[in-house]
Amino acid sequence: MVCPTLSSALTPNAAYALTLQRVVLGGLFLAHAGLKLFVFTPAGTAAYFQSIGLPGPLAYVTMAVEILGGLALILGIYARIVALPLAVLLLGTIATVHGANGFFFNNTGGGWEYPAFWALSLIVLAIGGDGALALRPTPTNR
Repeated sequence: MVCPTLSSALTPNAAYALTLQRVVLGGLFLAHAGLKLFVFTPAGTAAYFQSIGLPGPLAYVTMAVEILGGLALILGIYARIVALPLAVLLLGTIATVHGANGFFFNNTGGGWEYPAFWALSLIVLAIGGDGALALRPTPTNR
């Protein structure tokens, strides 16, 4: 059991910690989508998906999910709910792309260390809540 004094001392800051986590995770998704859009291009991303045995159109769905999910996290629009499918997306990258490359992300092709940490961070957000300053907190987080 947590000490009531310690628990109450952490409560005011916990909401802001979750907000920081939510905004950073959302920003990472926008950066990741931006890489696919502006560096690799949507057509190049689709071609890469096909080269690893995934359907090319899935690349466009992935980019849309990254953009919409990233914005939802940053703005705090049902962030707890949005975090779960984004975690599944990242676990999917481990299963399809990064898992065979070993643990460390600096391995050739990127290992599964970074996507696993990112997915776990999203799960922590889903459990912990939307944090402060959420535009539309999930009903269980009010």
